[in-house]
Amino acid sequence: MIFRQLFDSVSGTYSYVLASRPGGEALILDPVLEKVDRYCQLLRELDLKLVKAVDTHLHADHVTGLGELRDRTHCMTVMGDQTKADVVAMRVADGDKVTIEGLSLDVMYTPGHTDDSYSYLMGDRVFTGDTLLIRGTGRTDFQNGSSRAQYESIFNRLLKLPDETMVFPAHDYKGDTVSTIGEEKRYNPRLQVRSVDEYIELMANLKLPNPKMMDVAVPANMHVGLHQEALEKEGRALSAVDAIRSLGRPDILLVDLRETNERIKHGMLEGALHTPYPSVEESLKPGGMLREVAAATGRRVVFFCAFGERSAMAVAAAKDAGMLNTAHIAGGIDAWKKAGGPVLH
Repeated sequence: MIFRQLFDSVSGTYSYVLASRPGGEALILDPVLEKVDRYCQLLRELDLKLVKAVDTHLHADHVTGLGELRDRTHCMTVMGDQTKADVVAMRVADGDKVTIEGLSLDVMYTPGHTDDSYSYLMGDRVFTGDTLLIRGTGRTDFQNGSSRAQYESIFNRLLKLPDETMVFPAHDYKGDTVSTIGEEKRYNPRLQVRSVDEYIELMANLKLPNPKMMDVAVPANMHVGLHQEALEKEGRALSAVDAIRSLGRPDILLVDLRETNERIKHGMLEGALHTPYPSVEESLKPGGMLREVAAATGRRVVFFCAFGERSAMAVAAAKDAGMLNTAHIAGGIDAWKKAGGPVLH
């Protein structure tokens, strides 16, 4: 397995690049905007294809690299379903899995630092974001933070993991890079409390200044979505209402870019072909399945996904591949459902 821990000294942020093998698919956790060149260089050096960029929560101390990485690598952006960010390609909930080729991360909803804080468990290690830090815990005094919720997240979720589980946080300000659940139970001063009330009192008396970047970072991180208006101007976007009207038309080929678990959870559209987003570029090349089907039938390919982000990128990829008769459903299955469109379960 390829595992790289990268550090941004300005914000004290750790980002993590994961892949199961050289030449394979990669995932990055908590990327920082100013470090995107470095990540891209590392991906080239290790011959990796970035397919997912994940933020553990809406950060207040740095601007996320999610949008820039998506624009440069056409990866999917991923956050928890409680996030206030405008559009990410995929939203995950407690108990879901984030998968790439050869690797799977279990999603744990661990609110407290913020109301959209998630941890990601992968075998012998857990990426705790700002929920559990090395010899510390994330502050709970802004972004709908809650010391009570954080106590529950730490004591009733994270500390229930095996003691030898490695802890990789999103931040450290002292130079520590990794800990374990067992170590934190024994030596983390904030975890030596006897009750939730004691923890709440401890967190209420930290008296920390606001992060220097907070007023810049939070608004910026809430607007990472891909701007889809250009496709509408080009006539390459169908509104959910228009898409519902066109359901079953013989001249349209609906292509679902979501992953299998998303389709099972949120429903499918009748007659749609399933091509998960990471494989779509291959499918659009000469000899590729989508290209051949479109050419043989003369049908217009209409892509859709969860929120319209993957499908917008697929329309751009199709255009680059010389396939001009494509469009997407603006707002994805989310907009389709809100407009009353039928789904199959």
